[in-house]
Amino acid sequence: MGDGNHGMWGHLPLLVRANSKESVEYILQALWRTRRTGLDAADRQIFRDILQLPSDSDLDPLLVCLRVLIRRCVYENINKDEIQKLFPSEVLPELQRLLTILLQKFQKEWREDISKDQVTFPHLKSMTSNVENKKVEQTETTAVINSKLHGEGDAKFQLAKDSMETMLKSMYCIRNQLSDPAETPDRHIVQNSNVV
Repeated sequence: MGDGNHGMWGHLPLLVRANSKESVEYILQALWRTRRTGLDAADRQIFRDILQLPSDSDLDPLLVCLRVLIRRCVYENINKDEIQKLFPSEVLPELQRLLTILLQKFQKEWREDISKDQVTFPHLKSMTSNVENKKVEQTETTAVINSKLHGEGDAKFQLAKDSMETMLKSMYCIRNQLSDPAETPDRHIVQNSNVV
């Protein structure tokens, strides 16, 4: 084990500050849940409260260490008996025991998550877009109902009428522009004949 490793593992004892096994369990589950997105501010705040840490500077190295452990346990499909061997000897025995128990507890479930990710990702995407579309429809319907309730229906109708008039005006303009050039060459011919 090099010094770099020692530096990383040196942060694990911070977990001792958590007042229960359930708290550590929560941290591991939250890290897995946010494996793609990273933690948001709310999660970080909960973690700091659990571990009684004043700032993220203490929290971040610990989380990196835990994510490495989780990744190795899940992606390398380490045998249950070998999980404890992930820890170097300097990690406190009670911490090794606690994390080994929790990693064993979630290993199967997390491995299933990975296989589901690979199989159902496209399906999941279409489901998500359907949900989004429904949300948009609901929002639009609500907006229309609200506008009617607030008497904005007349305003909307007026707006539609105004835009229709604007459109018609612009069509007339285009028609005039199209018809003008047809007359212009005759004028040029007349002028030119005078010059000649």
